[in-house]
Amino acid sequence: MKTSKEYKESLKKMRPNIYKFGELIQDVTTHSATKRTVEGHAQIFDAAFEPEYQEILTTISHLTGKRVTRYLSLIQGADDMVANVRMKRLMFNLTGTCTGGRCAGLHAINAMWATTYDMDHELGTDYHKRMKQWLTDAQDRDITLAGALTDPKGDRSKSPTQQDPDMALHLVEERDNGIVVRGAKVMISGVAAANEIFIMPGAGYNEPEKTYAVSFAIPRDIDRLTVVETRHPSDTREQERGFDIPVEIGGITQAYLLFDDVFVPRERVFMCGEVEYTSNSIVNFTAPYRAAIGGCVAGQGDIMVGAAALMARANGFSEKIFHEKVTQMIINNETTFGMGVAASVLGKAHRSGVWIPDHVLSNVNKVHVATLPYETKRLTQVIAGGIAETGCLPSYQDLNDPRYGHLLEKYLKANCSGETRAKIARLIEWLTIGAGVPGCMHGGGSPDGAKLVVNARTDINHYIELAKRLANITEEIHVEPKKK
Repeated sequence: MKTSKEYKESLKKMRPNIYKFGELIQDVTTHSATKRTVEGHAQIFDAAFEPEYQEILTTISHLTGKRVTRYLSLIQGADDMVANVRMKRLMFNLTGTCTGGRCAGLHAINAMWATTYDMDHELGTDYHKRMKQWLTDAQDRDITLAGALTDPKGDRSKSPTQQDPDMALHLVEERDNGIVVRGAKVMISGVAAANEIFIMPGAGYNEPEKTYAVSFAIPRDIDRLTVVETRHPSDTREQERGFDIPVEIGGITQAYLLFDDVFVPRERVFMCGEVEYTSNSIVNFTAPYRAAIGGCVAGQGDIMVGAAALMARANGFSEKIFHEKVTQMIINNETTFGMGVAASVLGKAHRSGVWIPDHVLSNVNKVHVATLPYETKRLTQVIAGGIAETGCLPSYQDLNDPRYGHLLEKYLKANCSGETRAKIARLIEWLTIGAGVPGCMHGGGSPDGAKLVVNARTDINHYIELAKRLANITEEIHVEPKKK
């Protein structure tokens, strides 16, 4: 497996194709807009060599028998899936924010491993064989793999064929040696930190929409792909020196991927026109993703608990004064983490060998993830007070200005030095209103979409029969649907 140094060197060798504020970023490892996310992802490589983290972050490849990062592995049982949830919590503990340049890629691999197996078994294709060869090579190179599903979609009331076809990534030409695709993937996390990107369909499609049924893996710097970084949180804070960017903090980036007739070699294509398998590919992705995201938000919630208690002490209070609020924060964290573990354990094996978490519990977890972390952030701000919540805090440069810095330090001082109190406040700002805020609400799909899955996969008649049996009711009770 790579070291963090080798990982950064692999990024330096890539063709520059990422833009921010109109500027072409020559080196993602040093540019202010991308270096923090690279540093966050680099911590994965370092932590994988630590004995206390090895069993969480690595596993033995079933393809080669070698130890590999869990981010490039197949989830083959409940234990693997629970380790995935724990891994997401750990990485938020270590970096403070999202390492999305590996997270979605892991779930895309597993989703398409199952989908390609079904296609080969039922259609006689060779997609699964291609995936096995590609994944073996990816593990050998220890790449960082981002995942991309979300299409622009355009007018949501219209299908892709009823509007500009580029509103969803689609096939424009099929050749003997590969395919050509056009369109975009949008709001994709961690691309700046990735070596490759795994593309999946963004929705379930019907027969007239066959050209949108495409899946493949490409180098991030492939020819005719342009990446535009879109994240703008705390723009000036991102670039300040000193405690404004704590040394161990990572960073989150999101991007638009613009495909201008990109050629994808055939050996990297894992779906091309098999429209009837697009819905299953999405379901295969969302189940593990929505289970694991419970660990993500719990991991950052752990830091918020610690930061809130630390600020209480810095202000001269015992955190016990805020006992009820802190307890609720802990409950919020353990709710999403526990739901993720439960969904993992109660899943089932797909015939391809990958483990699919329980669909209902995974999507219930997604609904909780869209609410509880925001309550935890609010409680963090309540405990911390205005110094952390309002963003009204002098910069590192001002605190060290020879003319007035000593006065700022004096008036920031409380039950600790002014600089220490400022460091805590900046961390809380980062976690609750700044660059550390992940996409809890819509990351991995909307909570309303998750509710639809919960409703569709719940047999309400089963519950009715339970109630009828206990009440000794034999009469059938029907309600005619109202006519519109």
